[in-house]
Amino acid sequence: MGNNMFVFPVRVYYEDTDAGGVVYHSRYLNFMERARTEWLRASGFAQGALKQQEQVLFVVHSMQLQFKKPARLDEELEVFSQLMEMGRGSFSCRQQIMRGETVLIEAQVKVACVDADSFKPTGIPARIKIALESS
Repeated sequence: MGNNMFVFPVRVYYEDTDAGGVVYHSRYLNFMERARTEWLRASGFAQGALKQQEQVLFVVHSMQLQFKKPARLDEELEVFSQLMEMGRGSFSCRQQIMRGETVLIEAQVKVACVDADSFKPTGIPARIKIALESS
């Protein structure tokens, strides 16, 4: 697998926080989703085009999270994404949300490839595999 990390910057907005100014736990999932989407886009695959041209969608199959430290209003964060394993119809990646050198969240995410119409599992197109493995 490629050792490269894709990095996506995020700023914490008021809408991301609870009454105490701390990022609400589900918002971290949104940040990671955006990072995975932009990682695909940077690899040459916009999700809308994948549906139209390849008839595939990527969906989260499973996720394991470890919350380590909170993020707060107006902070600048970075979401790191790295491919860990590529299968026939799914891939696993490691994601971290960081503030500077501090790890806030660690996640292991399994993403499945499904047919855009039936939502049944299908193989990841070869050109997508190649692009993600070399990123």
